[in-house]
Amino acid sequence: MTAEQLKARTKSFSLSIIDLVEKLPITAASKIVSYQIAKSGTSVGANYRAVCRARSDKEFIAKMEIVLEEADETLFWLEIIMEKNWLDKNITEVVWKEANELTSIFVSSLKTVKAKLS
Repeated sequence: MTAEQLKARTKSFSLSIIDLVEKLPITAASKIVSYQIAKSGTSVGANYRAVCRARSDKEFIAKMEIVLEEADETLFWLEIIMEKNWLDKNITEVVWKEANELTSIFVSSLKTVKAKLS
């Protein structure tokens, strides 16, 4: 997968997170979770764009670790939403699967670049 394809995929993921947030019920607890997942989920795409501008392998690693952290946090919030049964499982499982796949891609990229530096 090219950097441009991954940029598009992470942007699409951000949009799916926004769509998911807009479907959540409006309660005190869900408002907090909505805010958190909206921040972390959209940060994946925004921070990946910064990864693409990295000027060195070390900068790439530092920026990619932020992307990975945001993707993992998004998975956490998705699990909370799923366990609270706030949305239909068909909606959350699709988004969770994409978050999990993106996380795997980021882990793999990090391993590759770290191995190159070793």
